[in-house]
Amino acid sequence: MKQTFTGLPHKQGLYDPQFEKDACGMGFVANIKGRKSHQIVRQALTLLENMEHRGGQGSEPNSGDGAGIMLQIPHAFFARELGKLGLELPEEGAYAVGMLFLPQDEELRAAHESQLEAIVREEGQTLIGWRDVPTDDTTLGRTAKEAKPFVRQVFIGRSAELAEELAFERKLYVIRKRAEQAIRYSGAPGGDSFYIASLSSKKIVYKGMLTTEQVRAFYTDLSDESVVTAIALVHSRFSTNTFPSWERAHPYRYLIHNGEINTLRGNVNWMHARQTLFASEVFGEDLMKVLPVINPDGSDTAMFDNTLEFLYLAGRSLPHAAMMMVPEPWANHESMSEEKKAFYEYHSTLMEPWDGPAAMAFTDGTQIGAMLDRNGLRPARYYVTKDDHIILGSEAGAVDIPPENILYKDRLRPGRMLLVDTKEGRIVSDEELKAQIVSEHPYREWLDEHLIGLDELPDAPELPEPNHETVRQRQLAFGYTFEDLRKVLEPMAGSGVEPIGSMGYDAPLAVLSKRPQRLYNYFKQLFAQVTNPPIDAIREELVTSTGTTIGPERNLLQPEPESCRHIKLATPILSNEEFAKLRHVRRPGFKAITLPIFFAAADGEEGLRFALNQMCEAADRVIAKGHNLIILSDRGVDKDNAAIPALLAVSALHHHLIRQGTRTKVSLLLESGEPREVHHFALLLGYGASAINPYLAFETLDDMIREGMLRGVSHEKAVKNYIKAATKGVVKILSKMGISTIQSYRGAQIFEAVGLSQELIDKYFTWTPSRIGGIGLDVIAEETLKHHYRAFAEQDGKDMELDSGGEYQWRNDGEDHLFTPQTIHTLQMARAPTITSCTRSFRRLCRARTRSI
Repeated sequence: MKQTFTGLPHKQGLYDPQFEKDACGMGFVANIKGRKSHQIVRQALTLLENMEHRGGQGSEPNSGDGAGIMLQIPHAFFARELGKLGLELPEEGAYAVGMLFLPQDEELRAAHESQLEAIVREEGQTLIGWRDVPTDDTTLGRTAKEAKPFVRQVFIGRSAELAEELAFERKLYVIRKRAEQAIRYSGAPGGDSFYIASLSSKKIVYKGMLTTEQVRAFYTDLSDESVVTAIALVHSRFSTNTFPSWERAHPYRYLIHNGEINTLRGNVNWMHARQTLFASEVFGEDLMKVLPVINPDGSDTAMFDNTLEFLYLAGRSLPHAAMMMVPEPWANHESMSEEKKAFYEYHSTLMEPWDGPAAMAFTDGTQIGAMLDRNGLRPARYYVTKDDHIILGSEAGAVDIPPENILYKDRLRPGRMLLVDTKEGRIVSDEELKAQIVSEHPYREWLDEHLIGLDELPDAPELPEPNHETVRQRQLAFGYTFEDLRKVLEPMAGSGVEPIGSMGYDAPLAVLSKRPQRLYNYFKQLFAQVTNPPIDAIREELVTSTGTTIGPERNLLQPEPESCRHIKLATPILSNEEFAKLRHVRRPGFKAITLPIFFAAADGEEGLRFALNQMCEAADRVIAKGHNLIILSDRGVDKDNAAIPALLAVSALHHHLIRQGTRTKVSLLLESGEPREVHHFALLLGYGASAINPYLAFETLDDMIREGMLRGVSHEKAVKNYIKAATKGVVKILSKMGISTIQSYRGAQIFEAVGLSQELIDKYFTWTPSRIGGIGLDVIAEETLKHHYRAFAEQDGKDMELDSGGEYQWRNDGEDHLFTPQTIHTLQMARAPTITSCTRSFRRLCRARTRSI
């Protein structure tokens, strides 16, 4: 895989750049009183070098995964250096410095610089000049050298019209976004080698594909005594099972981060969908120039930084934006103040958490803050000294401080935030900081007026009548087996707990099976690995949350009372009675409509494709008319109309609405007879469903009670237990990926497709990894219709018994398995004196079974 300049390899084979992750060391050194010195630079680089073990190297020990430092702009240093070039800088704060990675090719570099200069002039700012950044690459390895960009600094003067500091930062953001779109993302020659590491009037980033010890040597500026700062953030990157690159080194423009964002795909999708509702007084007409907010080729941290930066420049403080994106576990927190709970509950209706293990530090150049995720799964300890310094890092003792100079030691705690305000010259406690932020608006009043619980809605005037005469026929149409009833539904409804199976799976993958499969079986759950720890959903129940809300979103950039006009759900899996409340909701601000999800059975694949297109077009029409609760329903399946696989319908519409820019205007609710297992519910939530009503599962439970298959529980208790088991099962799945809340899991697509074609993925399951290809819409239609035709066959004496299944346990007429009674018997017989012949027989049988599955 050839890596050019700052770019990553393209998707190929089993490699996919969307899995680029970091697991790193981070920290900062700051003078609390804001006094600048070169000592801060030296201490920060020492801190970085002492976290060498938290960074990574390739096969060459001198090619690092990435390291860097962020400083306040050293005005005296740059004034001196530009003076040598015959250039004069204005006063401090009246200009900005951009740190750029450019192509090594001189002609391409000149073209990129010319484009950037034109954009600067178009935005009414003054180009002061350029400076080549002196570097020393003698310590770099071959890989780092081959990918090394040409590093230059651009100096931009502030126009007189921009009186405020933040207004200038906002204009620089517009310039950077325009340059990225015109050069990096336009397909221009060498565009992937254009990268702006920082562009600010307050701070500058020196970083690269370096080891921790190479930063000081590579960037010779950092050894100059006139490079002074009161704030320095450092970071050492460990790219977990992924490729290092120059631009993916930290710090980013506002952030350093140790951890992973596990809900990234959903966060990005939702942020993209919200953009059509954006309106901002501070950006004004410039707003459209900075969209999309999130750059598509960034790492998880880069995308988080894109969002944090945008929210800050759009009007919120950095701590406020950070609290929105990484909230504390507020839902089950008994001792949290009502004001703070109201803040978090209100903002949960605006955006979902960016969930995953995280220790983060952020700065705007004056304030510097740090925080941990709600689980506290990354370390961060700090010292405060008697001479007004604070040193925070992933490791304690990374900077040698005389014991007599230490005022106190402490650590960051889960969900808590530390803020150093160098302008005020003090450390702001978590309690003081958040008390001020949560009191900015009357959030509790807004919630009491506009947020309503599902249990507060009036009962529906009518409920769908169960049809016990057709339960078996519909079970056959949706692919139910006897094993589903006995092994899945019975324990869930009887005890309220998901059934437990033994480890290992010796049946064929869905794409290799000879039996018709439900679409769910082509997806595999992704789990936390390497440095990304799972969560114990039982013992850490405080940090998990099953609650979510449904309803249309409003402008994320403008907090207003109506933004929380939502319906609160304790769980997204709803009974028939609860779901009917939503169908018949008459509350102002909500308008529900049902869209059938059927396709003409006689038309096969083309009928399925046509029905999916019709469903999307119908959704567009009803959204334009003001409907904001779209119910996808397969109630009423009959001989001529087969049900579209529920997962296909949900995901197809979810991604269609994202592309249309209308996704956040609606909630997608599913009423389907198909889902019955926890895996089914997890997939439906992961691909955008806000609420699910598995009506046939409930009717099946009622029939099982009538037939004596389910004893000791009433229908109401069985439904309650089933919902409880399904909800706990979903929490168990998301906790294995280090995710805490169903709200952030919704739409996050934490799955891998095994056996689906790329064409199908791109259209209906966009951004889902599918490494090996596989079936298309034709086979999905065929497998769906095999179940459908068996249910609605017209011949006399047709078999209406459910298949045995045999997926979890071997059955003679069920799914193939590697281990059968014959292979197990042969293994048991493989002992002296017949060990040789029986062992050969066992091996022969296993090879034959492997070939057959």
